[in-house]
Amino acid sequence: MSRPSRLQRQVLSLYRELLRAGRGKPGAEARVRAEFRQHASLPRSDVLRIEYLYRRGRRQLQLLRSGHAKAMGAFVRPQGPPEESSGAGASGAQPDDGGGLRSPLDSMGSPETPPDGR
Repeated sequence: MSRPSRLQRQVLSLYRELLRAGRGKPGAEARVRAEFRQHASLPRSDVLRIEYLYRRGRRQLQLLRSGHAKAMGAFVRPQGPPEESSGAGASGAQPDDGGGLRSPLDSMGSPETPPDGR
């Protein structure tokens, strides 16, 4: 097995530092582990992406150490269909398929089509 590169050593060091900084803060250790596992399959040749994630991790470490952070969480979109109460939807409204963020222009129509049809 080859020796770890300088960047690999830095990433491992960041991982340990994040785990230490997250001790005692609800959700921090689990979030750090999940984030690192998510990106563990990145190829070693994708240096730009690895360096970007490393810098992002450094900023998160600074925030954890600043003393203002009391917990660490994640915003998660529910996987199920959106719940609607009966009669809450307007007639003719398009249902949201939950496949991503909707543009503010969705309800106004396409910006390429002027109202007068020209």
